[in-house]
Amino acid sequence: MSVLAANRAAALAALADPVRRRVYDVVAGQPDAVGRDAVAAAADLPRSTAAFHLDRLVDAGLLTVEYRRLSGRSGPGAGRPAKLYRPVTTELIGSLPERHYELAAEILAAGAERADRERTSVREAAASEARERGREIGAGCGAVDAALGMCGYVPESTGDEHIVMRNCPFHALTDRHSELVCAVNLALVEGIIDGSGDPRAALAVPRTGACCVEIRAARASADGEPPTQT
Repeated sequence: MSVLAANRAAALAALADPVRRRVYDVVAGQPDAVGRDAVAAAADLPRSTAAFHLDRLVDAGLLTVEYRRLSGRSGPGAGRPAKLYRPVTTELIGSLPERHYELAAEILAAGAERADRERTSVREAAASEARERGREIGAGCGAVDAALGMCGYVPESTGDEHIVMRNCPFHALTDRHSELVCAVNLALVEGIIDGSGDPRAALAVPRTGACCVEIRAARASADGEPPTQT
């Protein structure tokens, strides 16, 4: 995986934590850099908790830090500069719902390059890329539902360890390139499951108007046979 892709996966994982996402949203909603006390108050968190999550967001590349005296004074007696946070301006894959087509584009472009290197089909290479991205995101999030949500899926549990997706993050591409996009979808979810250590399996189960991928207990499949892991 490229350094850029790894950085973006780390950002996705950081935002999967609901408290951390709330802290990020507070900072992102401010017109200027904001300090720990203000974030803690706005997010209704203890200052130490807000500081912890702010610094984790900096580590993930989502926030940047600057130091400034909030009093506006300088010189002796002006006090120490405060540590302030503001969001980075670089777009990150999956940080907002409308960016999921960028995720598809990056996977497909990397897959095309990989196909040339490995002398294999674009479909196989793109699926390998998607599986690797999924593993990274799943490992960072630690939970399948959170990782799926950060990639644009809307998972819905139907009981008995079964999850269906109420949407396809790459829906507009499926009309013309359904085989390729569905293969990428399946591989991405397989990677998420693998990376998060979940015992279930991803299966391709085509459905009209919904995502073609479902998650079921490893013992089950659409045909009642054990699923094949790839």
